[in-house]
Amino acid sequence: MKLPHINIQNLMDNYHVTGLSMACIEGCTISRTECYGLLNTNTVKSVDSHSIFSACSISKFLTSMLVMKLTDLYILDLDQDVNEKLVSWKIPYNEWNIRKRVTLRNLLCHQSGMIDPEGSFPELDSKIGFPTIVQLLEGKTPYCKVPIEMKYEPESDFQYSDAGYCIIQLLIEDVTGKTFNKVMNEYIFQPLLMGNSTFELPIGEADLSNFSAGHNKVGDEVNGKYPIYPYPAASGLWTTPSDLALLVIELINSLKGVSKLNLTVNKAIELVTPQGGKDWTGLGVFLEKNEKGIEISSLGWGVGFQCMMVAYPDLETGLVIMTNTDLGVHQLKGIIGDIYRAYSF
Repeated sequence: MKLPHINIQNLMDNYHVTGLSMACIEGCTISRTECYGLLNTNTVKSVDSHSIFSACSISKFLTSMLVMKLTDLYILDLDQDVNEKLVSWKIPYNEWNIRKRVTLRNLLCHQSGMIDPEGSFPELDSKIGFPTIVQLLEGKTPYCKVPIEMKYEPESDFQYSDAGYCIIQLLIEDVTGKTFNKVMNEYIFQPLLMGNSTFELPIGEADLSNFSAGHNKVGDEVNGKYPIYPYPAASGLWTTPSDLALLVIELINSLKGVSKLNLTVNKAIELVTPQGGKDWTGLGVFLEKNEKGIEISSLGWGVGFQCMMVAYPDLETGLVIMTNTDLGVHQLKGIIGDIYRAYSF
């Protein structure tokens, strides 16, 4: 992967980006990290390789890796009707799922029949507090005001769905008897030494010293500084580019049969295999084929933050970019897209 001839600090100034951190992968190792700007526009603390950002929907990539590990252990089954193992709540049956039942595979690739209600799954409102996943799915909280139910037959359409990943989270908790956070720590964070990754923000201000505050497109700090999404499996991850790079490396190595998680090659291949006749979506990641092989990507976008993960398993290369600024445009139309296109994988 060749170094780009771009001035990232100039790009940040042009786009009004407060802080940016990135990790580069070459030869299945983190070849270097680059850090720019500030953790918070109101401080002088600089971003470094240990600075923690909100990963938003890149959380779904971690959830997919966790699911593949649990299927390898026969705790879960990709193609079983999820209602057979859900205990706390079940997907209501209607005309759309009588003939074809919802599976983990459907949920992971956003082809389950679920459509998120308009205005649902916003950031946490401290005045309301944390909802339970069952309350969310039953439509009993302001975060999701109507019950989640089938809207189309599974595998007949693609509809990006946070609700689908809430169901995955509930399934994991029901079958393991543990919180999603504990299961992720046990099977992903600890084995891969992802020590700067968490789904639970510290309470004390001192403990938040390495956490980046979110900013809007003009560089102002967002309300609450650290927006929380109370749906961990869908969008609750806080992490660093280096920690995310460790997971990318794990996936690339798993495809070669040298997994630290003892993930089988077959399960790694499943994750990056096009699903439901859509050649651009795998299980928890997006796919694109070009002259360099398969490109695997995941994007995160939320209040105050934008980020991107991209990898080429055949080339053993990858790039993770995280910013603490929401530019209000798709990642590829802002600074992340400029950096991504400048790198020669």
